[in-house]
Amino acid sequence: MRPRPMSKGRITIQDIANRAEVSKSTVSRVLNSPLIVQADKRERVMATMAELGYEPNQVARSLAGGRSMTIGIVTQNIGTPFYDSVVQGVMQGLNGTGFSPIVGDAMLKQNLFLDAARTLMGRNVDGLILIAGDIPAEKIEELGEQKPTLVVAREMPDWNGVNIATNNFQIGANATQTLIDHGHREIVHISGPADHIDAIGRLAGFRHAMQQAGIAVTDDHIVHGDFHAESAADAIETLAQRGVPYTAIFAANDMMAFGAQLALHRRQIFVPDQVSLIGVDDQPESEWMIPPLTTIRQPGKEMGQAAATAIIAMINGGQPDLPTLGGDVVLRESVQQRTAT
Repeated sequence: MRPRPMSKGRITIQDIANRAEVSKSTVSRVLNSPLIVQADKRERVMATMAELGYEPNQVARSLAGGRSMTIGIVTQNIGTPFYDSVVQGVMQGLNGTGFSPIVGDAMLKQNLFLDAARTLMGRNVDGLILIAGDIPAEKIEELGEQKPTLVVAREMPDWNGVNIATNNFQIGANATQTLIDHGHREIVHISGPADHIDAIGRLAGFRHAMQQAGIAVTDDHIVHGDFHAESAADAIETLAQRGVPYTAIFAANDMMAFGAQLALHRRQIFVPDQVSLIGVDDQPESEWMIPPLTTIRQPGKEMGQAAATAIIAMINGGQPDLPTLGGDVVLRESVQQRTAT
């Protein structure tokens, strides 16, 4: 069957259906929920739209289908490499789905996180992805009653909703065990904020690994930072004032590992000859440090991509298929075998 000739004037969905030899409803599904359309039909429709220069009217689509075709993303802090990698993963996951992201930044403040989430809800997003943050589970539950909502990059043991995260207890234990396996027993931990769920889990993992190895840990072995480099530099000064001997440092994230290394350098304490150092996240800069940083890789982009797939499934009334994500040790030159003395 030959397609009917095009009429003059604005291109319509019916025109596309005629040219692509599909139904009008198929074209509508490609525009609103492309992943549920068979690949061959989807590609044919999209090729036809490109051929005809069709640009869908977003407002009309929203009014017709009851959707804005937008996904709200609230990140804990724009400019933090790990959280940015999760955002990038979400955007990559949304690419080609017909959904567009709208990003809000909480700037590491709980009240701003909740405000940003509510603002995005007010813009009629179809779903909400919360990256980390520390707003209470009951507040997240309230958001989930309005729109499909999931939490990524934050463990939520007290919430029954959709949650994509790595195990921070295991991350802390793995980082500490790596240092123990390299012969270190005098290990200190530069933790994140005392009330931050990720920091709490990593500190618990540190204590557990040390206990399992029969190594005593006192409060002097732990200094709380804030996940920023400056706080780790201050932590090195605090350890010096305490007079705590150590041959290895477990920093709760790579940013603090960077700060710790600079502070050590200024004290003419050299990594790894005198002190071994391990971080968490495997930021792109980690392998370019001198020496390259040993770290625990957090799969930020993979988390974001999984979150994008999951939120679309939830919007379409389905059950998301959640991945199991681990934290692998990336061994580089900043950790050195400790020789017995």
